Amino acid sequence: MYIGGLQKSSLIDYPGKVSCVLFLSGCNFDCPYCHNPELARGCPARGDGVREPEIFKFLEKRKGLLDGVVISGGEPTLQEGIFALCRRIREMGYPVKLDTNGSRPGVIRRLLGEGLIDYIAMDIKTEPEKYPAFIEQGFNPRRLLESIRAIMSSDVAYEFRTTCVKPLVDGQVVEHIARLIRGAMRYALQAFHEREILHPEFFAGRSPLLERAEMMHLRSIAAPMVKECVVR
Repeated sequence: MYIGGLQKSSLIDYPGKVSCVLFLSGCNFDCPYCHNPELARGCPARGDGVREPEIFKFLEKRKGLLDGVVISGGEPTLQEGIFALCRRIREMGYPVKLDTNGSRPGVIRRLLGEGLIDYIAMDIKTEPEKYPAFIEQGFNPRRLLESIRAIMSSDVAYEFRTTCVKPLVDGQVVEHIARLIRGAMRYALQAFHEREILHPEFFAGRSPLLERAEMMHLRSIAAPMVKECVVR
């Protein structure tokens, strides 16, 4: 288990809870706008990363102060120790939220089936059929559909998320995604923030940003098809 970083406190990463965030290093996607480039490349966010014993010691000290733990990345489902990590954290009395790109439906099904997570947030970056062009060459879009089905058929609280960045996302893309997740508990449209990203050259000569009015228009497209649609 390679933990690339720890955010000791967050009010926004786990809905309704004060949480900490564990960032697991390594990712199987190559999203040009990724804002955690070090983690995506398999490096710690800063320094030499964090060892598991330090994490558990921290969580023990924060009992009564934290309401939950978010496991993010990178892509956490790539780590073989994800099951043991979630189990240990839940045994300490913390609910666990998982952030995932949805690329490993088998791992997601097992985590859900064994009751190791309490909330799951899955990113849907663009239309699944466009992943090989924009996200990862050779990726099979069916994996995303399997993950969506597994999440929506579970009893665990969940949300789907799309970072709204040009040219990956527009009205047609959001409509397509909303149809895929029709009836979902929550769909979050997230604004792209300019910062250090994985492939800045991808956006050379063009702006990836959507204005607030454009974001609200995308929400108007998706909202009728899901139970809750939010803009962040």
